[in-house]
Amino acid sequence: METLGGRKTHTSATATSEVAVADTNAADSDRRFIRYVVAAAVVGGIWRLIRLISKWNVPLHYGDAWYYSIQAINNAHGRWFKEASGPVQNWGVLPGAEHPPLTSIVLAPASLLSNPQFWQRATMTLLGLAVIPLLAYLGRRLGGRRVGVVAAVIAAVYPNLWLSDALVMSESLLLLFVVLVLVAALRYHERFDMRSAVLLGVVIAVAGHARSEVLMYAPLFALIGLRSRSAKLVLQQGLAVLAVVAVGVLPWVMYNSGRFDAVVAMSTNEGTTWLGANCPLTYGGPGLGGWNLDCLAFGNPPPHEDSAQRSTRRRREAIAFARAHSSRLPVVVAARLLRASDLYGLDESIRADVGEERPRWGIWAGILSWWILAPMAALGLWQVRRGVRYIVMVPVVGAVVVAVVFYGAHRLRAPIEPVVVLGAAMWIVAVPMAWLDRRRPRSGLGARRAT
Repeated sequence: METLGGRKTHTSATATSEVAVADTNAADSDRRFIRYVVAAAVVGGIWRLIRLISKWNVPLHYGDAWYYSIQAINNAHGRWFKEASGPVQNWGVLPGAEHPPLTSIVLAPASLLSNPQFWQRATMTLLGLAVIPLLAYLGRRLGGRRVGVVAAVIAAVYPNLWLSDALVMSESLLLLFVVLVLVAALRYHERFDMRSAVLLGVVIAVAGHARSEVLMYAPLFALIGLRSRSAKLVLQQGLAVLAVVAVGVLPWVMYNSGRFDAVVAMSTNEGTTWLGANCPLTYGGPGLGGWNLDCLAFGNPPPHEDSAQRSTRRRREAIAFARAHSSRLPVVVAARLLRASDLYGLDESIRADVGEERPRWGIWAGILSWWILAPMAALGLWQVRRGVRYIVMVPVVGAVVVAVVFYGAHRLRAPIEPVVVLGAAMWIVAVPMAWLDRRRPRSGLGARRAT
């Protein structure tokens, strides 16, 4: 009995020791993970800071950046959402909702400082920098510490993430919220409770105030659990996601309903977007499948129309043109998808990007990086288990729908970029790094895959 008791005590002590060692190793791996992610964020931050400082006295180009800047300045000084585009005589007088409100709200505090355009740039740069650790966190959730570190490294240097950071546009905020939406959706998938469903709806609703196309994610995420949960539970919690999103956007919709005669959902830019993509210049020639500012010159605008009336008119003109040229739509849609994939119309796309203040060399670096990383991402995402893969692919589905319905461009592809980073990181860890491990065993971060 004593011998048996002694063995039992010895076995218990050994097990306790093994648990302690495992805990220590896990803690060491966590510390190394954090150090590597911080290092990647510092490198990405230094580069973004250099670009930001280089724009200290560079004025904004006219366009969306100009709109967001002026709208933010108006908001900061109490002139909430007045017209900041269209005829100059309407600026600051007529109500404005050319874009959803979140970007200009986020930029409002910086607009109270001297040299507001620079501090608006700094705000967007800070938001873009936050994408690096968030992608590292999401990568770790999807594939372990190694995937998280590799995702952070790619995010720090990937041009299609940092190209927009020093611009006063919605892309940096959109990228941040796409990652946050994916984090919330993954949490909902894992816990599948009402609290997680409500949180997911809240994040989607807030993100939709940055770019309205994110709202289409709601019905797709509402289907989470359809293959593995009871239909009744999926229906209940899916409806909760949709209801929270609807309630979240309702205040902005109601605010606009009191300012405009026409119905305005998230913005008055829809008609402009449609007309710019549906005219003779975008149904043939070098502009096929793209968006052209000169398209807006078609038609006879009545005087003193507000932005909602202008959007309604332009949408009507665009739909009439598309119907009259419906035989061209298959070719136009194909060109839009190829443009969104950087496989067609590069000269037009680069010219548009340069017009939005992106450097030509950076645009080409982004295109080449996309050509390399996108195939890796496709292979890497195939390794993710089916339910999680569905979640990560939702932004891809959304971007494809936007390209088909509107037009193809780098900007409209932005929600895919975080997914490309994650997928490429998973492929790099699963293939070349795993091959190196087999040839040269080593200890350290990722020697044993951690989740």
